[in-house]
Amino acid sequence: MNSPKVVVEALCKVFGNNPGAARDLLARGVTKDEIFARTGQIVGVHNASFDVQEGEIFVLMGLSGSGKSTLIRLINRLVEPTAGKVVIDGRDIAAVRRSELTSLRRTDMSMVFQSFALMPQRTVLSNAAFGLEVAGMNRKVREKRALDVLEQVGLAAFAQKLPSALSGGMQQRVGLARALAVNPSLMIMDEAFSALDPLKRKEMQNVLLELQKNQRRTIMFVSHDLEEAMRIGNRIAIMEGGRVVQIGTPHEIISSPADDYVRAFFEGVDTSRYLTAGDVMQTNRVPLMRNLDASSVATTLNGSAGYAFVLDAERRIRGFVTRDASGHASPSLRKIESISRSASLDHVMSRVSSNATALPVVDEEERYCGSVDQAVVLKVLTRNRGSLV
Repeated sequence: MNSPKVVVEALCKVFGNNPGAARDLLARGVTKDEIFARTGQIVGVHNASFDVQEGEIFVLMGLSGSGKSTLIRLINRLVEPTAGKVVIDGRDIAAVRRSELTSLRRTDMSMVFQSFALMPQRTVLSNAAFGLEVAGMNRKVREKRALDVLEQVGLAAFAQKLPSALSGGMQQRVGLARALAVNPSLMIMDEAFSALDPLKRKEMQNVLLELQKNQRRTIMFVSHDLEEAMRIGNRIAIMEGGRVVQIGTPHEIISSPADDYVRAFFEGVDTSRYLTAGDVMQTNRVPLMRNLDASSVATTLNGSAGYAFVLDAERRIRGFVTRDASGHASPSLRKIESISRSASLDHVMSRVSSNATALPVVDEEERYCGSVDQAVVLKVLTRNRGSLV
């Protein structure tokens, strides 16, 4: 795991003239709604603590009023915290001078909002270059950089158009390009795609995921949409009443929801479609071996195991060995199909259904990670789709 890009420690925000009273009640377990009724103070965020790793997409998710948008604004100090710390690259953002914070926002931290906030009188190129202009970059250099980024998001051909000539999805691409143009290491996206229709939203998610493959930025993404969170998030933090109630990978949250609030997000939803081969694979089900001599094969297959995967020195799959027709272990190497760790469960299901043996799961470097077979897929489908059948 990479080092944390963002560290949040005991972060708290109370809106009102007496935050101390609200914090005392919070410490005694009084709810956000009760505190407002008794004191008039509004609890935005209470005692949030978590890390965001370098290069991950970290999604903040919750119902309206859960505190996710307040929390994201505490990260870049658009909202001043009542208590707690936000540390980015080792710097406590709550303690830096306003001038340093402004510089950080201009050069290393970008934000994309739900509203496109484009300047209608400026061209697409000028909008994309705006952050660089504010930072003082000369026109020729900033426009070249902005054009490169518009190319990345598929809008180079529209550089000289005005925003009014673009669809909503294209306008949001301009907003994304403007955020990317300053080459930030941290991007904060607040309901960035929620104003788009479902097809355009999925299209923008694809754009973001494709960019992330190559650029590996750290992205904090606010969403109220389960499908969006599951599709793009490496990890998800679920909020309720200003508190972070659970943090985990999509698979961790699906398989072990922290409470009924988290569980309610998945009611009536086929959660299996968010799972990958890496989520469901088993690591000890199939024996592994490297030497193909008869003695090694016989030793490996002397128990109940009917076959074994053969790996090279780099843990890459060479094939598999099995027993021959008479039941004796055979050193003859046979080819076998591998499945990518990131493959969807539907893809896994289509592959294992036509194979009597388990199939090896490999990472991006083609190294062995585990195996999947018909039994494990059936178990997962029964657990995740049973309530929908």
